[in-house]
Amino acid sequence: MTADGLHSITEVAEAFGLSVATLRFYEERGLISATTRIGRVRHYDRDALRTLAYALLWHRDAGLGVTDTRRVMRMDHSSERHALIAEQLTGIERRIAGLQDAARTLEHLRECPADDPTDCPHTGARLRTIVDAALPPS
Repeated sequence: MTADGLHSITEVAEAFGLSVATLRFYEERGLISATTRIGRVRHYDRDALRTLAYALLWHRDAGLGVTDTRRVMRMDHSSERHALIAEQLTGIERRIAGLQDAARTLEHLRECPADDPTDCPHTGARLRTIVDAALPPS
């Protein structure tokens, strides 16, 4: 840290568990900006660090892509933010449902008494459903 409370890009990267390249990428994409440069080294003040933390909240913690993170950080109205949050939650709920289906399938395949899972009545019915959905019988 410098005497005036600025942190170098290397310090910030280490403190936040990011690479220097990631911080540069975030700058290129408009998520953050360095407070100043000392020589050729970017430096950040507490406000810039807060902006970085806010970007990480949306990008890393909430799972938004970089484009949506930039978009939400620039939104002036909570109604726009709420709409984006609702959209993100819907996607997460869909992924959770898919993961729950995958877990049930794996649990059945693990517990299935048939030596060959394709001989299992439950698995066989599921396979027929998949095939019929892909190419309905004529």
